[in-house]
Amino acid sequence: MALNPGDPAPDFSLPATGGETVSLAGLKGRKAVLYFYPKDDTSGCTLEAQAFNALRQAFAEADTAVIGVSPDPMKSHDKFRAKYGLDFPLASDETKAMLESYGVWAEKSMYGRKYMGVERTTFLIDRDGTVAKVWQKVKVPGHADAVLEAARAL
Repeated sequence: MALNPGDPAPDFSLPATGGETVSLAGLKGRKAVLYFYPKDDTSGCTLEAQAFNALRQAFAEADTAVIGVSPDPMKSHDKFRAKYGLDFPLASDETKAMLESYGVWAEKSMYGRKYMGVERTTFLIDRDGTVAKVWQKVKVPGHADAVLEAARAL
């Protein structure tokens, strides 16, 4: 079930780096970027995280929280965050309940082999918890800049 602009963002509460818990309720009143990525410390996911991290001040000025979400365990997130000096929370959805509710846990195919994984997708959520914009099958170069531009316009 894919989410579209105008849909209410599904509720969630997940453990995140730095001993935090991130939730939709906790973001109310702020804009939020939820970017879903397949795996910590892989090339595309590292470049995406670094791009969002490089723009963290600009996102803060746009009153927009940035949260990365993947099914990796907290231990992996903590290592990934420390290795690259990431200054925003990475949330862990090992049960995949949130990934499924946002429609990003999908069948993928690589070298002819089918498997379940995270479809690289980003959601911009408005201050009221409504999906404002969706980027599906994200290509990393320039993506964080496009999300920032949309957050500023919201």
